[in-house]
Parts: sequence; structure tokens; C-alpha cells
Amino acid sequence: MGTFRIAVVGLLVVAAMGCSAETKYEPTSGDIIFQTSRSSQSVAIQMATNSKYSHMGIVYLRGGVPFVFEAVEPVKITPLDEWIARGEYGHFVVKRLSNASTILTPDALRRMQVVAEEYMGRHYDLYFEWSEERIYCSELVWLVYQRALDISIGDLETLGDFDLSSPVVKKLLAERWGESPPMDELVISPAAVFASDKLVEVYRN
Repeated sequence: MGTFRIAVVGLLVVAAMGCSAETKYEPTSGDIIFQTSRSSQSVAIQMATNSKYSHMGIVYLRGGVPFVFEAVEPVKITPLDEWIARGEYGHFVVKRLSNASTILTPDALRRMQVVAEEYMGRHYDLYFEWSEERIYCSELVWLVYQRALDISIGDLETLGDFDLSSPVVKKLLAERWGESPPMDELVISPAAVFASDKLVEVYRN
């Protein structure tokens, strides 16, 4: 093979590699990040909400280092790479306010951080109660945006609005509430936040 032909082939290979390379996520404070959790309740949440995603949090940059503010046990901040690795297959999706460039000013982000830090250390809410004594993941995200910026991301539902027909879901309900689940309890699910028309998808791997 001649020198010229080798050079052309080499350029084509490099170009192909460039086109197929995955764009890297560039973390931005205020982003909302979703994953499929590997927790014991994940499958039940997915089936009840008809959604692939069962866990979520808010991305924050501290000194240029990305973290995820999340409600697990307890509410805490987790390094982004560690958070991603904990999800199923390392897959995650990131959404952002459609008007983030005008809404998420430095002052707005500071207000969000102040609100978020009020929940630090609180226990995880296994019963998904509409209360701030204990917090679950989508409730944390919803409350931070609502309290700090007066923006409600996702529609509130009741427990009875979900698909509770699966044996997996029924088992979880029985374990936590016995024969009388609180069907009128207000809930904000990861699926409802994910579906919000206030958000746009900015990354998926």
C-alpha cells in the first residue's frame, strides 16, 4: 500500500472514531440527573410509575468538582462519578430547566443550595409521605426548586394514581402499610419530574 493511500486510510479511521465518540457530560449546577437504582425498591417504583428511572438528584459544583445532592439514607451529597457508578450499568440521563440560562443565576443557585442544605442528614422516607421530616429522592428535588425558586417541576399525584397491580408493587405496599395503604397521600415521583415540560434533556449515555 502506497504512502498516500495509508495516509488517507488513517485519516478516515480517525474521522470515524471522532464521529462515534460519545460526547462527555459537562456538569452544570442545578441539573437534574436520573438513573435506574439497584435498591430493593427500584423495580416496584419502576412498575408503579411506568418509568425506567427510579432515583434522581440535583447536580452541584463545589470548587469545580461535581456532586449530586440526593435523598438516600441519609440525605447527603455524593461525588458525581460515585453516584453514576451506583446506578444500573452506569446509565444516566440529565435534564435542565429549559430557561436555565436566565433562571439559574448565581443568586438562584445559592438559594437552592441554602434550601438543599436544610435537608442534609434527614432520614430517607420509606413511606413517601408528603412531609419534610423524612425525604425521598424526587421529593427533595421538587422541594428545592419549589422553595428556592417557586418552580414546581412535575405534577403531584396520589399513591392511588399509580399502577399498583403488579405483584412486586403489591408486596412492597403490604410490607410497608399492611392492608391499608394511604391512597390519598400526595406523591411526586421521578417519572413526574422526568416528564415535566419545564425541563429539556441535555445528556444521555
